[in-house]
Amino acid sequence: MMEAIWYGLISLMLSVYVALDGYDLGAGALHLFVARDDGERRQVLGAIGPFWDGNEVWLVAGGGALVLAFPVAYAVGFSGFYLPLILVLWLMLLRGLSIEFRNHVDNPLWRSFWDVVFALGSSLLAVVLGAALGNVIRGVPIDATRTFSLPLFASALPGPGSGVLDAYTVLVGVFALVSLAAHGGSFLAWRAEGGPVRERSLRSARLLYLVEAALFPLVTWATLQVQPRLVEAALGRPLVWLTVSIAAGATALLVRAVVRARAGVAFACSTTLLLALLGAAAAASWPFLLRSTLDPRFDVTAHSAAAQSYALRVALVWVSIGLPLACVYLVHVARTFRAPPPHGPAGET
Repeated sequence: MMEAIWYGLISLMLSVYVALDGYDLGAGALHLFVARDDGERRQVLGAIGPFWDGNEVWLVAGGGALVLAFPVAYAVGFSGFYLPLILVLWLMLLRGLSIEFRNHVDNPLWRSFWDVVFALGSSLLAVVLGAALGNVIRGVPIDATRTFSLPLFASALPGPGSGVLDAYTVLVGVFALVSLAAHGGSFLAWRAEGGPVRERSLRSARLLYLVEAALFPLVTWATLQVQPRLVEAALGRPLVWLTVSIAAGATALLVRAVVRARAGVAFACSTTLLLALLGAAAAASWPFLLRSTLDPRFDVTAHSAAAQSYALRVALVWVSIGLPLACVYLVHVARTFRAPPPHGPAGET
């Protein structure tokens, strides 16, 4: 029972991270396309400025909860994914530096350099996080020693000999980039006070949602090819059907909102869609944390990787205090900065 509760809590934290930090990653990926001059780029940075660092707290919370609740999964996964995790840390560092350093020197070349770093860092981070999800869903070559090793790149077809970045995981990474860029476009269209940034963001979101819709069947088919066990698990779980139904409803409302240029509604629907899709993936994957592509006996599950029951119960008490506080902070920041940022230099943090 405690294992299921913690599995759900960690899945929730990571899903909230994707939905929240996803829009500022998407905004960063679109940064150079929707903002053409310094004033417009300040407007984009001003839109995400009050939120981007707070959004990353959910990733830290999810990682910390994983260490606490499932230390075996943490040890196996983080040791095998050491190099990709270093890449994630560097990309997050570069994004933060680009936002903070951009306005320290009044020079167009300096600002252009950090604008490019911000856009590339946001795009690559979305791809790497998507590829990480692909590896978790497909599985990794865990052996009897509870360890695994993967090359960073591989041209082989998905399977035991694949790499962190291969045909399947890159496909998932590209899908993640497109989805988050569309998510970020709807956010920027909502937060902008009209003008060219809003119009370009709305056009970009419309195009990217179409690309996302075209990629989704391909990603779904590829996922079922590399992990056919998901089908049987999904069919017998009501929670999967519930989250899929929510995703379908959010998609229908999203299409309507995008057509009618209702950016705020589109952003809310996009957030719901991301949470529902990730929730469906988590529900279908239970109780597996990391699947072995070598032998099912070496799978890392919530039951085999969990900490002692007493530790989980004590930690749950603290989470019941800390998680509501994080939600209160999130609501407070959203209410405080609910007004769109002003144009020009004042819009930059």
